[in-house]
Amino acid sequence: MVWPGRPAVLLGRRAECALFDRWQDAVKAGRGGALVVLGEPGIGKSALLDHMASTTVGFRVVRAAGVEAETELPFGVLHQVCAPFLATLEHLPGPQEDALSAAFGLRTGAAPDRLMLSLAVLGLLSEAAVRQPLICVIDDAQWLDPGSAQALTFVAHRVGAEPLGLVFATRHAGNGLRGLQEVRLTGLGPGDARALLHSALHVPLDEGVVERIATEARGSPLALLELPRTLTAAGFAGGFGPTDTAAAVPGRIEDSFRSRVLGLPPATRMLLLVAAAEPTGDSALLWRAAGRLGIGVSAATAAETDGLLSIDTKVVFRHPLVRSAVYRAMPTSQRRAAHRALAEVTDPSEPDRRAWHRALAAVGFDEEAAAELEGSAHRALARGGVAAAGAFLERSVALTAEPAARAGRALRAARAKQQAGAYDSALDLLALADRGPENERRAADSELLRGQIAFARSFGGGATSVLLSAARRFESIDASRARDVHLQALAAAMLAGRLGDECRIAEVAHSARRVPAASVPRASDLLLDGLTLLIVEGRGAAVPVLRRAVSAFTTEELAPEEELYWLWLAGHGAGLLWDDESWRVLATRLLRSCEIRGAISILPVAAATRAGLHLLSGELLQAASLAETAADVTLMTGAGPVAYAEVGLAVFRGRDDEALAAIRTATRDSMARGEGMALTYLQWATAVLHNGACRYEQALESARQAGADSSVQRIRNWALAELIEAAVRTGHRDLADEALRELCRTTGPCSSHWAAGVEAQCRALLADGPDAEDLYRTALGRLERTRLCAAVARVHLLYGEWLRRERRHLEARNQLRQAHEMFVRFGMDGFAERARSELSAAGEPTRTRRSWLGDQLTPQERRIAMLAAEGCTNPEIASRLFISASTVDYHLRKVFRKLKVTTRTQLAWLLQDAQPIPADATRL
Repeated sequence: MVWPGRPAVLLGRRAECALFDRWQDAVKAGRGGALVVLGEPGIGKSALLDHMASTTVGFRVVRAAGVEAETELPFGVLHQVCAPFLATLEHLPGPQEDALSAAFGLRTGAAPDRLMLSLAVLGLLSEAAVRQPLICVIDDAQWLDPGSAQALTFVAHRVGAEPLGLVFATRHAGNGLRGLQEVRLTGLGPGDARALLHSALHVPLDEGVVERIATEARGSPLALLELPRTLTAAGFAGGFGPTDTAAAVPGRIEDSFRSRVLGLPPATRMLLLVAAAEPTGDSALLWRAAGRLGIGVSAATAAETDGLLSIDTKVVFRHPLVRSAVYRAMPTSQRRAAHRALAEVTDPSEPDRRAWHRALAAVGFDEEAAAELEGSAHRALARGGVAAAGAFLERSVALTAEPAARAGRALRAARAKQQAGAYDSALDLLALADRGPENERRAADSELLRGQIAFARSFGGGATSVLLSAARRFESIDASRARDVHLQALAAAMLAGRLGDECRIAEVAHSARRVPAASVPRASDLLLDGLTLLIVEGRGAAVPVLRRAVSAFTTEELAPEEELYWLWLAGHGAGLLWDDESWRVLATRLLRSCEIRGAISILPVAAATRAGLHLLSGELLQAASLAETAADVTLMTGAGPVAYAEVGLAVFRGRDDEALAAIRTATRDSMARGEGMALTYLQWATAVLHNGACRYEQALESARQAGADSSVQRIRNWALAELIEAAVRTGHRDLADEALRELCRTTGPCSSHWAAGVEAQCRALLADGPDAEDLYRTALGRLERTRLCAAVARVHLLYGEWLRRERRHLEARNQLRQAHEMFVRFGMDGFAERARSELSAAGEPTRTRRSWLGDQLTPQERRIAMLAAEGCTNPEIASRLFISASTVDYHLRKVFRKLKVTTRTQLAWLLQDAQPIPADATRL
C-alpha cells in the first residue's frame, strides 16, 4: 500500500520496487521479458502493479485484467491487450494476420490455431514495442480465459530482443507461467503493518486491539484496511471479542465485504449485483440495466461512500473479492433478475454476451435461450474459442427439454470440451448424450469421441478397443467414415505396440478388411489397405499397395486434416518400405503443414519425425533445432509424445550420461502411457549407443528387445541391423543368422538403395574373404546414392575394421579415416572415438577433433544460423522457432560477429561441413 502523503513510495515493498526498476531498465535496453507477481488475495498485487504502471518512464503501458465471470468467454483479455495495436495488423505475415482477425471477429473464416494466434500476438506486440517500449500489465491472471492465457504466456516465454515486457499478477503460477521470473509477495512486516493500520484508522485504538488486528491480518494489506470495519463498539473499546485466528485471511476479507454489502439499502445491493454480473465495467450499460429494475442514480451513493466501488466512465470495484462477495451474497432469484435486465439492455452487436446473460436468467428449460447459446458456440468456434464454445453448449444442454435435442447438444458440447482439453467434462457430457433417445449415428460419434479422448490421454494405450468399437458402429452408417475410424484404431494399436493387447493389431486389421473398399480410393484408404495387408497377408501382398499409398501422400493434394492426421502414418509406411526419399518428403510436408497452420498438437510429432531423418543423414545440428522445437512445444502445452528427438540426438552424439538419462526418463514415460512404439524406439536407440561405444553385449540385449516387436514397426526392422552387428561381435552367430533372415524378409520385397545397402552391410558382417569385401563395397555403393550419410560412415567404419583384421592396414586406414572424418564432421562423438581407436590400431597417428566454428554459438544462435544458412528469412525463422523477428535479427547479428562473416552466403558455406568461405561469396 502507498504511505499516506508519499505516493512515490510503496509501503513495505522497497525490494520489489527496486527489482521492478532494474527489470524496467533491462526491457528498455531491448532485453524483453516477463515478471509474475504472486500472492494470495489482498496481499497487495494490484497495488504493486499500480505503482509499477505509474512509475514507468518512456514506456507505453497497456493494462488488462481477468474477471472470474468471463473465464469461459473467448479472448476477452487478449483483446484488451491487443486492441490498441490492431491498426498495424497488416504488418504481420498473412497467416498471423488471418489468425488474429478471426479470433477477434474481424473476418469470417477457419478458426485460428492457437499456436498461430500466439505467434501473431507476439508479432503484433513486438512490432508495437519497436515503435515505443511497451509494458503489458495483466492483473488477476488466474482468471484469464484459456485462449488469452495461452497466447499471453506464450509471448511471455518467447519475448527476447525487443523492448517489450509483460507483468502478470496472479494467485498461483499455472503451467503457462512457470519458469518466468517471479516476485512472490508475502505479508508486510510488523512495523509496516502497524503503520498501514494506523493510517486507515479514524479513532485511536487500544494497543491490544491494534495487536489483535495486526495478528489476524498476518501482514495482508487489504486485511489491515478491512478488518477494523468488522469490529464492534466493544471491540474498539477493549478488544474483548473472540478472535478467530484460524480463519483464512482471504475468507475473512470476503466475509467482511459480504457483511458490508448486506448492510446497504436494497436498491444499492441490487445495483452492486448488476455491476458484479456484468464485468465489462460499462457504466452506461449498468445504468440501462438499473433503469429496467427501477434503480435510481442515488443508489450508487451508499456504495461509493462505503468505498466498495466507483462509477465514472467505467465501473470499478475496490477489489475482485468485492465482486465475488456481492454475487455470492445475493439470492438466486435476484441474480436471475440482474442477468435478465442485462440481457434486455445489451446491444444486439454483442449477441454472445446477451445470450449468456439470458441463459443465466432462465428458470428451468428455455429452448430459445438454448438456441441462442448454440449460435454463440458456433461463433466462438469460428474464432478458435473452443473452451467458450464448450461453456455455451454445456449451458444450452441444461436449458434444453426435448430429449433428442438435449443429447445432440451434449455431444457437441463434449466435442468442444475435448478440443479444449477438458476431458473429464467431455466424458460427463457424453454420458448425458448417451441417455438420449436411441440414435445410431450419435452413438457412433459418442464412441469415437471417447476413443479420441483415450488416445489423447495415452497416445495409444487404452484407446484401441474404444476406437475399434466406434469403427464397427459406423460400418452400417457410413462406410467411408468406418474406414477412417479403423485407420485411427490401427494407429492407436501400432502406437500401443507391445504395451497394448497383442491381438489388437490383428483384430483391427481383420475388422478393417471386412469394410467395403472405396470405389475411388483416397490416400488414406490405400494406407489402411496397405497396413492391414501387411498384418493379415504379409509383406509380399502389402508392398505394392503401400507404395501406392505413399505415392498418393507424396504427390496428391490433401485436405488439411488429412495432412495433419495421416502424414506421420504415411511416413511410417515409407519407413516400412525402406523408402527414405518418400519419408523425407512426407516428414518435410508434415512439418511445413504444422508450421503453416500452427497445428500445435501435431508439431512435436512432426519435428521428431523430421529430426530422425536428419540424424540418419548426419545432420545433427538440424536435428538439434527440431528436438528443441519439439521440447519447446511440449513445455508450452504440457502434452506431447515421448522425447524421440531428444533421445535420438543424445545417442547419435554418443554422449553416454546424457543419452542414458534421457532414455531412462523416456522409458518411464512410455511405460506409464502404454506407448509401446516408443519403447521399441528407445531400445533401438540404446543399441545404437552401445554399438558406437563397442559395448556389444549391452547392445545385443537392447537390440534383441527391440527386434522382438511386430514387423509392422519400422524401428524394429532397424534394430535387426544393430542386433546383427552386436551378435557378430559377441560370437552369437546363430542369433545373427536368424536376425539376418528376418531382416531380409523386410528388405527383400523393397527396391530402395537403403534396403539393399543395409542388407549388404549385414551380410558382409557374416561373410568371409572376397564375399565380405564385395558386400561392403555393394553396401557403400547403394547407401552413397542416398542422403543417409550416417549409414555411409558406419559402413566405412565396419569395412575398415574388417580390412584391419585382414591385416590390410593401408586400405583399412583409408576407410577408417573417411569414417572418422565423417563422424567428426557430423558431431557423432561416440562413433568418432571408435573410428579413432581403430585408426590408431591400424597404424595412423590419432588426430584431435578439430574445433567447429559453430561450437562458439549458443544453442539458440545455432538454430537461427542453420535456418538462415538454409535461406529462411527472419520472419520465417521467427515463425519456426516461435520467437519474434526482432529476436532473430538480434541473434543473427551476434552470429555474424562471432563467426566473422558478413553475408548469409558466407554463413551457409561456413556451416556446411565446416567449409572455408569462398572468396567470391556474394552479399545477399
